[in-house]
Amino acid sequence: MASFKETIADLNAQVTLFGSFLKTERSVSKNTYVSYLRDLKKYFEWSLERKITKCMNPSLDDLLNFVEFLKEKALAHSSIARHLISLKNFFRFLRMEEKSTNQSVELLEAPALWTRIPFVLSPESVTTLLEAPSLEDRYFLRDRAILECLYATGCRVSEVVNMELKDLHLDSSFITCTGKGRKQRIVPLGKKAILAIRDYLQNLRPLLVKIQSSTSMVFVSKAGKPLNRIIIWKQVKKYALKSGLNGKISPHTLRHSFATHLLSGGADLRAVQDMLGHSNIRTTQLYTHVDRNRLKLIHSKFHPRGNKK
Repeated sequence: MASFKETIADLNAQVTLFGSFLKTERSVSKNTYVSYLRDLKKYFEWSLERKITKCMNPSLDDLLNFVEFLKEKALAHSSIARHLISLKNFFRFLRMEEKSTNQSVELLEAPALWTRIPFVLSPESVTTLLEAPSLEDRYFLRDRAILECLYATGCRVSEVVNMELKDLHLDSSFITCTGKGRKQRIVPLGKKAILAIRDYLQNLRPLLVKIQSSTSMVFVSKAGKPLNRIIIWKQVKKYALKSGLNGKISPHTLRHSFATHLLSGGADLRAVQDMLGHSNIRTTQLYTHVDRNRLKLIHSKFHPRGNKK
């Protein structure tokens, strides 16, 4: 029987192999790769600290204790759910490699997500935010294009960061977006977003990429380097503050608002699912619960005691 040290060493080696599998066989995005390995590192450290001798073949009790450990760390439900997804995929890899026969992990259920309604801006507030960049802001053409792009497409901030020039099809009014799992989708662009992006591409980007002229990324820094998610997050915060908007506004707020406004305007749920890049329509359906006015109209129209005129 393997010693505890040997088991831990084997676990560490398998995590490394799993990382290679994610890159070569699954072709996951860099963000997914980093998240999976970070989550597994936490499981590795937890097993080491508690001397879990069967960390390669844990019991259901072991796994439940790990979940409790995550809860004690005050992680958000979404973070705990992601940890469980990472564990499930890792143990599926181990079973495929005949390194484990564990099925206990499949019995774990993710905590209920979205127990709180996500914060959504009104259309008027979105307009205020999108019009916030002005001449007094040094890179207002770029920042305005970013804000317009986030709201016009509902893209995740990571998708906007990784957007390349070849993904833009402004004359045809759409972009090609690469989402989770390297899955590509086509998302339409409205007139205002096209004008903002074109203005940035013609009048600012050439000045920014003078030194780093080889970069293919659409949105770049003052040094001509690709932006990262933190910079865009800070820019959204900056213009929200400038606009006097309340609430925890982030790039994802514009994604929430994009979906909610489309559905409240009567858009087809499947079409919104495709534009958001959701693999499961149940995720998209959550936005139907955000639009209170739409729910009131449905209730009024269809409930026997609704407020019909």
